Amino acid sequence: MEFTLTEQMEHRQDALQKWLVETCGLVKPILHAMRNDASFRRYFRIQQPENSYVAMDAPPEKENCVPYVAISHALRAQGLLTPDIIAEDVAQGFLLLTDFGDDLLLHQLEMSNANLLYTQALDALAILKECSDVPAWKIKSFSADFMYQELKLFQEWFLQNYLGLVLSSKTEKMLEDFFEFLANLAASQPQVFIHRDYHSANLMLLPNNKIGILDFQDACIGPVTYDLVSLLRDCYIAWPEKLVTKLVLQYRDQLDLQVDDREFMRWFDLMGLQRHLKALFIFARKYKRDNNANYLQHIPRTLNYIIQESQFYPECHAFNRWLQEVIMPCVV
Repeated sequence: MEFTLTEQMEHRQDALQKWLVETCGLVKPILHAMRNDASFRRYFRIQQPENSYVAMDAPPEKENCVPYVAISHALRAQGLLTPDIIAEDVAQGFLLLTDFGDDLLLHQLEMSNANLLYTQALDALAILKECSDVPAWKIKSFSADFMYQELKLFQEWFLQNYLGLVLSSKTEKMLEDFFEFLANLAASQPQVFIHRDYHSANLMLLPNNKIGILDFQDACIGPVTYDLVSLLRDCYIAWPEKLVTKLVLQYRDQLDLQVDDREFMRWFDLMGLQRHLKALFIFARKYKRDNNANYLQHIPRTLNYIIQESQFYPECHAFNRWLQEVIMPCVV
């Protein structure tokens, strides 16, 4: 007997509630749905007389709790702030976590505090990049091939499935060469531990402007500018380029990398192209495959980043011209 998606979700919610009572000892827990990310995970807040908790529901056939648990322990061992795992049932895909509240960095940022809060987030990122030992989980490499495959998914989901474009062989060759260039350049950067989704909607503002880190389960070893561009050229919020450049070079100095300003900004800008092309395919896939239109609002900002980032570098000129002549009229 097959169940509808709604029935499956209701069944899992019932099972989660039972686990919270029988294993975690919560009293008559009422599950209040929280914001969900772009995955199949769901989060619920549970108020109890003595405290507030967050329950994660990660269906085992779609998600895997093991990396979340392992990476959480590793980051906390570095002194970073991630939700404490109070109880876990990896087989069922259930976790009970401490509640970091509702103050997403995204919602607290404004021009008057951006420099301070981003500096705090960059301080945490400088610690995160040093993480190396993750017991019970093998950290994968965000390799050139991995990045290239993500770019091919941009072609499949954003260009073909979402925009409905039929690409000529000339355009396909241009894209293939450009994707290889971006992936190989990113792979040539210093490789460090990266969160892989380090942006303002995955960071919490805690007391004393401390930064709480969420959704780190996809962490891997990758380019030193990847998390930096995720944070400072966030798909959900944009800042003046003068501030972004200041913070980028401030972070470079913090890492004591022997790379001049121009080269580091080139790393940063071109890493942004790979990151934002990936974001476009995710937004399109959420809409076309999962019937979730929430992310479509972020496409114009993300596409604008790509056009801005690609206009200054000779290797990007053909791609930039194609974006402005072919893609922008389809989106605007």
